[in-house]
Amino acid sequence: MLLAQITDLHIRTPGLLAYGRVDTATCLVRCVERLNALVPCPDAVLVTGDLVDFGTVEEYRYLATLLEPLTIPVYLMVGNHDDRAALREVFTAPYLHDDRTIGEFVQYAFDLGDMRIIALDSQVPHDSPGTLCDARLAWLEAQLDQARGRPVIVALHHPPFATGIGHMDDMALDPVAASKLEALISRHPNVERVLCGHVHRPVHKRFGGTIASIAPSTAHQVVLDLSADAPSAWVMEPGAFALHYWQAGTGVVSHHAYVEQFDGPYPFFDSDGDLID
Repeated sequence: MLLAQITDLHIRTPGLLAYGRVDTATCLVRCVERLNALVPCPDAVLVTGDLVDFGTVEEYRYLATLLEPLTIPVYLMVGNHDDRAALREVFTAPYLHDDRTIGEFVQYAFDLGDMRIIALDSQVPHDSPGTLCDARLAWLEAQLDQARGRPVIVALHHPPFATGIGHMDDMALDPVAASKLEALISRHPNVERVLCGHVHRPVHKRFGGTIASIAPSTAHQVVLDLSADAPSAWVMEPGAFALHYWQAGTGVVSHHAYVEQFDGPYPFFDSDGDLID
């Protein structure tokens, strides 16, 4: 099983730049091209929220055209920049309209071979921090109970832990919800990963007996500044994505890959088997 994770696309309407400088649409076009060219091909692409910037129908329509060339099944999640109703108006995939989930929340689960993927909705409408109410957590618990004995990945937009980047930690999953989530995850040792977005940086932490991982954005990144008084700022470090590889007996192994193509590859050894020096 190979799962690609992209996050924090922040698509604007055609011709508009995020923060007046970032061409997020072109960044996504390049990412789609890179994903399509991967060998082996991922089994699915999971997009962990902040699909668009202002949650408008027009932005989601543009996003749909940008994702159309993707040859891999794609699963969309919501972040704090998203709008559930507008997303569902444009995207008609059954997993976004499943009446077996709970109310307005965009939550669903699907299988990739032996792996069960569970997507959570951590959005608080019109606010930047996230939460998981008791109803959402109860739905997750039911899903985890049904998946006992199987490898599981749980995904949500807001990380349930502090990263040390203060202005982003102020917008993380609220501490009460994070504590409840950690306790729930810890009761299910078959959870291989907790996948997140939101922070625009690759970050990893032990969480609930497993590993919680944040993937970088396909576009701009948050400045890596762990000073207590670090300002809220972004930087044009290369866009990137995560690849989560699972096989029986090994578990999940996670890699980060850059969207941009670099010079190479070059062999370490020549045709005689000697190290090239």
